[in-house]
Amino acid sequence: MDFQLNEDQRALQDTARKFAQSELPDLARQIEETSEPVPRAMRKRYAEMGFLGMNMPTERGGLGLGHLEALLVLEEFAKISPAVAFPLFEANTGPAHTVEHFASDALKNRIIPQVCSGDVVVAVAMSEPDAGSGLTDLKTNGRIDGDTITLNGQKRWCSGGGHSEGYVVYCRLSDAPGAKGIGAVYVERDMAGVSFGEREQLMGFRGVPSADIYFDNVEVPLDNMIVPAGGFPKLMQAFDLERCGNATMSLAIAQSALDHALEYTQERKQFGKPIIEFQAVQMKLAEMAMKIEASRLLIHRAAQNAADGLPSILDSSIGKCFANEMVRDVAGMGLQLMGAYGYSKEYRMEQRLRDAWGWGIAGGTIDIQKTNIASALAGRRFNQRG
Repeated sequence: MDFQLNEDQRALQDTARKFAQSELPDLARQIEETSEPVPRAMRKRYAEMGFLGMNMPTERGGLGLGHLEALLVLEEFAKISPAVAFPLFEANTGPAHTVEHFASDALKNRIIPQVCSGDVVVAVAMSEPDAGSGLTDLKTNGRIDGDTITLNGQKRWCSGGGHSEGYVVYCRLSDAPGAKGIGAVYVERDMAGVSFGEREQLMGFRGVPSADIYFDNVEVPLDNMIVPAGGFPKLMQAFDLERCGNATMSLAIAQSALDHALEYTQERKQFGKPIIEFQAVQMKLAEMAMKIEASRLLIHRAAQNAADGLPSILDSSIGKCFANEMVRDVAGMGLQLMGAYGYSKEYRMEQRLRDAWGWGIAGGTIDIQKTNIASALAGRRFNQRG
């Protein structure tokens, strides 16, 4: 058991850090002010550097690296801001991997190379107005007739809604009740009958567009089916990797909060000396560091245990849950250490706190992760509807 990165991993991490720190801070500030996502031209630069689809097969345009390598790069980008990292999140840990693991070879060969080249961002459309944590209550319906799936319904809280070029849409593909009737299809943004609501105005996550999606008799080729009815467990299995991406976003925000707080407390003077000289400040910095390192180990364990496959629900849920709670604490301590400066929009600590809170809601709430953990420990699912 080796807790050290190997030479290639350290070199990759260093390359990502240098690119992110030199190329992305100005863009991150611009995105925070305008809420506009990463421009296509920068997305293409990410692709040219090999940062998109790093853990995708080389025959489909990826680098063929492991999940851990992808998470190392994601963390360096997300330290600058989650918004500039979001294209990596989608390509390296997001719904593109549902396509890669479970779709037909024809669909994989059509979509994955476009993801790796930066031409397409694939988002996931899961939640609905009456189906969030209780996802198997979803009503979006795909009626199969010959070689066409006719899709009707509405999706909510889709990160990338209206901006992403493609969507993995969870829907009912049979009349079977609950999860047994649920599968997923790939829907393109410009298909007839696809429309979007107004962009959500969120507390954080600026530059990560979210909007309702409406499907009005959208005719989707049968070849675009990713998993048929009854494939819900496969969809959740792919989502275990997205949980690791979510956790890494939390980790990166926390690490950047600690880095900023450590720098600030060594420069800020009160009572005639830098405030890091005060034991109370030292305690907070130490607490921040301990929580961050524990989180990093849990996330890296989940990725490493997955090897070339997908992380387990236990590993990914523990990693996500711990990181989601950790980042709220760490960002809050960072803000407190900086006092009024931390609360000021002129500095980035208040943004970190706003962004921190969202990751424990997105991708399965903190409490849902805890039920996942208990279910994995007990070896059975619990009926939340009883």
